[in-house]
Amino acid sequence: MLRHLLALLFGACLLCPPAALAAGPDCSRPLTLALHEHGLLYSSATDSGVDRDIADALIRRSGCKVTVTLIQRARIWQLIESGALDFSLSGITNETRDKFAGFAWYFSNKYYLLVRRDAGVKDIDDFARKPALRLGVIRGFRYSATANTLVDQLNEAQRVSYSSGLEPLYQLLQTRHIEGMIIEPFDYPAVESSKIREISNILEFGDDPVPHGLIMSKKSLSLEEQEKWRQLIRAMRDDGTVLRIFEKYFPAELARTLSNFKY
Repeated sequence: MLRHLLALLFGACLLCPPAALAAGPDCSRPLTLALHEHGLLYSSATDSGVDRDIADALIRRSGCKVTVTLIQRARIWQLIESGALDFSLSGITNETRDKFAGFAWYFSNKYYLLVRRDAGVKDIDDFARKPALRLGVIRGFRYSATANTLVDQLNEAQRVSYSSGLEPLYQLLQTRHIEGMIIEPFDYPAVESSKIREISNILEFGDDPVPHGLIMSKKSLSLEEQEKWRQLIRAMRDDGTVLRIFEKYFPAELARTLSNFKY
């Protein structure tokens, strides 16, 4: 009876289409994923954050061996383009990046201009009109449409100071070496610290929320494999995993706003 049952199960497996037998990602080789230091997305000091939790959940669900490292954002994009790095997280796309990277969206957020109060800035255009004001930007970062326009305009006028991360920009803001920097919800804890809050205001760019997601190298991962990883992200969104991760770091309402979106 047992032999008969095993034979039936074996026969059923033979009838399964190849896609059904290999529904999950290909784990035949070690994969690589890079995190970058950025507020509540990831802190190397505590080895924690939204992206750390997303990475851990993806690794568990895929069953793959994935080496996770910390790399500066600008370098991550270079490695993704060359195929030397398989994945990163919380990436946004544009025409250039679309040529070498695929994406699987898991949250969406707006961008804001954090500006010194003594700069006398009332709105975004006001910042651009005042030639003495400088903007601080993380190297390798892009933002929403209006924010990108401001960065490009000021860069052309040599009014942008570039940094490898947020902390140096906060220091530049406090010491008046820059008058503004672009922030997002992951930066709120630092912005709410007394030193930053006392000297700054937050201005809205007015753009729609920008989707962020898993970054996949088109050079190292086939279209079929990229879709398998997208399915994992979709499943994590559908079963509430992504929302629960965001609720660890944000108030419930903001966590829902960030993680519940249509794209």
